Amino acid sequence: MKPLIGIPTRTIKDNETYPSFGIRGTFTRSIELAGGAPVLIPLQLSGESLRAIFARLDGLFLAGGVDVHPREFGENVEPYCGDIDPARDAVELAVTRWALKENKPVFGICRGIQSLNVAAGGSLYQDIKTQMPATLEHPYQKGNPYQHRAHDITIDADSRLGRALGATRVAVNSLHHQALKQVAPGFRVIARAPDGIVEAIEATNGAYAVAVQFHPEWLIDDDARMIGVFQDFVSVCAENVRRTSKVRRTSRSKQ
Repeated sequence: MKPLIGIPTRTIKDNETYPSFGIRGTFTRSIELAGGAPVLIPLQLSGESLRAIFARLDGLFLAGGVDVHPREFGENVEPYCGDIDPARDAVELAVTRWALKENKPVFGICRGIQSLNVAAGGSLYQDIKTQMPATLEHPYQKGNPYQHRAHDITIDADSRLGRALGATRVAVNSLHHQALKQVAPGFRVIARAPDGIVEAIEATNGAYAVAVQFHPEWLIDDDARMIGVFQDFVSVCAENVRRTSKVRRTSRSKQ
């Protein structure tokens, strides 16, 4: 049975009263190619409904998107902060904290690494170029394809990301203007860009909580190694499904 992978959606501002909620298809495609069944999580739900959905998930995937509201890490909105989506923040941070508490596998991309870090108690640079002007050009450069390799990253060989990619140095795309500032307690940096910007983190307690700043979903067709990042995540979710099924069968046999 394919593991169910929940993906919090974003607000699509097509109606003020009843906006649409969705996510880019590159994310769901990557999860499905890796063997998972993506489940979109709508916004503006009651806590009871959100919890009911979460309880049925085998893993949580945090996709890319707009900025996390600075109030979520104790700061005011500065002029250089980008677009925000408070409804997405409310859902994404809630389910991420539940997942961390219950050791449910979590994988994040771009905004996803930022959401994971904030949910766990870390903070962000609201704009890299303003707050760290000596860094590389990390935002999307108009005219480049999304799979354009902007720079290399150096990866800790003794990390899930390093093992999934089978490499300690890879060229990646770069589509972000924010980055991790204070890394959350319980996490360690496992990859950096040449200028020191954090490119990946993972939990230190042995649970699967991994996130990257680049966008591997845009690279899977050009670099076969990139699907391995998704497969590693989905395989952990699938193992949880098998473990849960075994427990249920054992429980039934004792009745």
